[in-house]
Amino acid sequence: MKTILNLIWLVLSGFWLFLGYLAAGLLLCVTIIGIPFGVAAFRIGGYALWPFGRTVVDRRDAGAPSFVANVLWLVLAGWWLALGHIVTGIALCVTIIGIPLGIANFKLIPVSLLPLGKDIVSSDQPFTAR
Repeated sequence: MKTILNLIWLVLSGFWLFLGYLAAGLLLCVTIIGIPFGVAAFRIGGYALWPFGRTVVDRRDAGAPSFVANVLWLVLAGWWLALGHIVTGIALCVTIIGIPLGIANFKLIPVSLLPLGKDIVSSDQPFTAR
């Protein structure tokens, strides 16, 4: 079932969201300071491309630097990416078939706002994060 949902997701919104994360990651990787933010954008972009069957967990070793970096991320890219998820989620919820995809879009909003200090793991083993 998750493969079918992922394929429908890929066609309807996943590819476009991935392109948004890819653009944000490339822009953020222009400077040396922005490379960790760009890597986070690429990681979350992969999750936005194929989200069903995976989940987001908090990293145990994330501390104050992740908090500061998340504030910078929120200002630089997070707000715009979250806005993309909101618009896409509302558009998908218009149809009955698109409601699960819209809900998945809304679940991606917190990780698009504050991605640092989080890991993406398989849904089968959410408690075995690094």
